[in-house]
Amino acid sequence: MRQYLAIDIGASSGRHIAGRIEEGKLVTEEVYRFPNGNARQGERRIWDIAALTEHVKRGIAAAVAKCGQFESLSVDTWGVDYVLLDGEEEILPCYAYRDARGGEAAERVHRILPFAQLYARTGIQYQPFNTVYQLYADKEAGRLERATSFLMLPQYLLYKLTGVKACEYTDATTTGLVNAAAHAFDGEIVRALGLPERLFGAIAEPGTALGGLKASVAAEVGGNMRAVLCASHDTASAVLAAPVAEGAAAPYLSSGTWSLLGVEQPFAHTDAESLRENFSNEGAPCGKFRWQKNIMGLWMLQSVRKELGLGFAEAERLARENPCDAIVDCEDGAFLAPASMSAAVREKAGALTDGQLLHCIYNSLAHCYKGALQAMGRMLGGMPRTLNIIGGGSMDGFLNELTASVAGVRVIAGPKEATAIGNLLMQMVASGEIENIAAGRELVKRSFSVRTYA
Repeated sequence: MRQYLAIDIGASSGRHIAGRIEEGKLVTEEVYRFPNGNARQGERRIWDIAALTEHVKRGIAAAVAKCGQFESLSVDTWGVDYVLLDGEEEILPCYAYRDARGGEAAERVHRILPFAQLYARTGIQYQPFNTVYQLYADKEAGRLERATSFLMLPQYLLYKLTGVKACEYTDATTTGLVNAAAHAFDGEIVRALGLPERLFGAIAEPGTALGGLKASVAAEVGGNMRAVLCASHDTASAVLAAPVAEGAAAPYLSSGTWSLLGVEQPFAHTDAESLRENFSNEGAPCGKFRWQKNIMGLWMLQSVRKELGLGFAEAERLARENPCDAIVDCEDGAFLAPASMSAAVREKAGALTDGQLLHCIYNSLAHCYKGALQAMGRMLGGMPRTLNIIGGGSMDGFLNELTASVAGVRVIAGPKEATAIGNLLMQMVASGEIENIAAGRELVKRSFSVRTYA
């Protein structure tokens, strides 16, 4: 029986999940979990990549000790963030997307290339932390002068395991530097911004094999296995596991720290209306696109719960018991990294009790989802009837209920571990155990239960 290991790292936690097919169903088992989060270094926000690497290796060792040998492993993380390398040496720090430097550089980038021009070439929505702005900030700071390569974070972690440097398509598209028509780094953008062309090489498709672990790593973790590129942007992996209900045009909502609401498309929408609505066209396997809206997501609830010292169940109960009409714009940049999320929401919504504050965020998210679905419907010629909510946020019954009610859609919620499942499916396709992605989705439908809200 072949086993696979998905290393799925989010902005707040990471997990190692083993997967195998038993009696025609996908069976998964969490074997290691660790906390994650960006740290402050003075005024900057950074990732501790040494700690991340160590947790990745510890988790592999734990998986081997518990489950035995694996056919392959792969890593997925959030998008946009990366590590600069001078040969084999990291150029530190590794900045986190919530750091302000990208937003500060964006205005200067747009003086050279107005955003409308960037969007027409890449189809990537404006976010102040897009890699293109972070790299321009690095250029201004002189950090690119000795950089020989840059690796998106999942590929950096795979490089530390294998010694092989690669660039994977779905994550590369989050840079805002990949031409949507050519599926390759856009040389005109790179040259216009004065970025070193040596950093931008070939882009590999999900399913590409990188080879085995380095001998030192194999000895450390207790075994060798093949490393494979999954759809390494976590949302791209999650969407692979979406139990699509009404054909390929059914929208998904990958619900976690971020809410990413979209639909798979065979081409990029780079027209004026898509630009105006700030939809993004991020990569999916087989050269497809996830045409989606990036919404602030459960980060707002997570932050307020932490400030109030509340668990998930207690926060949900308070929100249910304290309905209010206040709504805020969840896409407002004020909520990206405030000193206090509670204060930031109250500044926009007015004086609210703690329960009303929580209800406001829940209600605001549901209305934001409705707005994105309506915009999508206008451009596709019809309001969707079903929304597939996947990821950890699919477990939030109150948010699912509100979304179904406010948006007027049937919500199908689950699976919870969609990202890790999608990671595993891509490895199984690469190994030949399942034929293709469509077969993988059928496997998911047979293997995991979902909940429906109407």
